[in-house]
Amino acid sequence: MNFEIKPMALAQAAKEKCDALIVLVSQDFKAGKDELSGLVAQALKSADLESKAGKLLTLYRAPQSHAVRVVLAATGDGTARSVRTAVLAAVAAAKSASLKKMVLCFAMPAREDAVRAAVLAAADATYAYTLTKSQPEPRTVQKIILTASNASELQTAFDRAVATVSGVELAKEWANRPANHATPTLLAQAAQELAEVPKFSCEVLGPKEVAELGMGAFMAVAQGSEQALRFVVLRYSGAAKSHAPTVLVGKGITFDSGGISLKPAPEMDEMKFDMSGAASVLGVFRALALLKPAINVVGLIPACENLPSGRAVKPGDVVTSMSGQTIEVLNTDAEGRMILCDALTYAERFKPRAVIDIATLTGACMIALGGVRSGLFSTHDALATALLEAGELSQDACWRMPLDEEYAEGLKTSFADVANVAGRAGGAITAAKFLQRFAEKYAWAHLDIAGTAWKTGTSKGASGRPVGLLVEYLVQQAHAK
Repeated sequence: MNFEIKPMALAQAAKEKCDALIVLVSQDFKAGKDELSGLVAQALKSADLESKAGKLLTLYRAPQSHAVRVVLAATGDGTARSVRTAVLAAVAAAKSASLKKMVLCFAMPAREDAVRAAVLAAADATYAYTLTKSQPEPRTVQKIILTASNASELQTAFDRAVATVSGVELAKEWANRPANHATPTLLAQAAQELAEVPKFSCEVLGPKEVAELGMGAFMAVAQGSEQALRFVVLRYSGAAKSHAPTVLVGKGITFDSGGISLKPAPEMDEMKFDMSGAASVLGVFRALALLKPAINVVGLIPACENLPSGRAVKPGDVVTSMSGQTIEVLNTDAEGRMILCDALTYAERFKPRAVIDIATLTGACMIALGGVRSGLFSTHDALATALLEAGELSQDACWRMPLDEEYAEGLKTSFADVANVAGRAGGAITAAKFLQRFAEKYAWAHLDIAGTAWKTGTSKGASGRPVGLLVEYLVQQAHAK
């Protein structure tokens, strides 16, 4: 889909020929002398258009506009959250088979965060998954023009939003794919394709190379599947070699049956999205290719399936991680932390400025935070603060959770250095405490996206989170150097 931004006030936007004109009207709206402004003012005065964010008034072939459909969409106080609500509602109301060109017009001068919210919401509302359908219904919208009287001041924010959309949609695509269309090998190929541009490189390690590295925890999870594991090392070199990179580690379980500790059958199909952390890393790298920030970034993706078989790791088995620490596998369904711990050890070789792992790690985090905020765990206050701020700016919010040492008590075992699970209480925290053992040599943060990476119900599918948060964080870090 093609996005464009133009410096236009409402009167000019009304003259743009399009299938739908969405007018974003804040509570501070002041009417100009043009006919469409007068119509908006009249609708507000008569309360046919309420000022609450998301309230709509839809018109067909209104004489005040050259658009086929005009949707007046209230944005309330004009904040990014309110604008997102308004755009999602308006695009849903304007959708039709003939909707190919759409204009999003801010009726008042726009803010940068509101522009980003509008672009991301419009993309989200028009997204369509098509890969495995015999008669797909692709996205009909081919072009979205965003207009505002102060558009010249908004170009940077707009460009960042468009790049983020590209990354989010790649993450959605891979997380939505069925597991037989998103094997570890196919995921690695997607990473290699991303690296076919300047400043990017990709190395893919197979079972032999992973064994030579001593990644016993990763190999233990993978050994029950016929699909060979892959360990992906993506690099973006946007700064001098002397600049330490930020390392992103994405959990790449391309299907999670639970292994020998088999999951219940209901909704097991959704376990194809257990590689959403890996998908988000791919999405971030696509955005980096468009934005080209002056920063170095490494992406690590341990990818495999977690299946039961005669070769699968068993509860009670003890394996040796790349760090040399031994792990008692009490539950084979706690596999994400097993593949991540070896990747976190591998990350040490880059002497990173920070390491952030991203994983659909625990159902406990879903219980704690639902689908609104991702769980954030960190041993480094400055890193945690930067991620929290990036989440708020990008409308991809997270919430910091505790890492008190007492939470690690449940991971003690008589048969290894550490167990891979503790009790039910504080499950998201004890999982993070497990990972913390392997991330002591650098600034580290863990994002548990189990509740935010996937949407259920009528909108079932991948969300593309937390690509927005990570892109915002990396751009901010590039500017802060």
